[in-house]
Amino acid sequence: MNKYVGYVIAVAGLVVMALGFDFFSLKLAVLENVNPDYLGIGGVVLVVVGVLISMKFDKGSRKSKQADEEVPIYEGTGKNRKIVGYRRG
Repeated sequence: MNKYVGYVIAVAGLVVMALGFDFFSLKLAVLENVNPDYLGIGGVVLVVVGVLISMKFDKGSRKSKQADEEVPIYEGTGKNRKIVGYRRG
């Protein structure tokens, strides 16, 4: 499972939400028996689940390689510390 699955679930939630809030109507026998409020709530839930899934699998791509390779060298103590250079970590 990756972040694109979360995107697909979120888009499906938007479609279900649009059906529930009557942005467009689709004549299906299954949807005629369901309360539109439940469709809207279900769409919101799908969007939230999709966003959470995509955020869970997107954590590792935010770090840069430079931040992992270089470690700052400090001079001084307390509030008077200054970065004087970087070394490979």
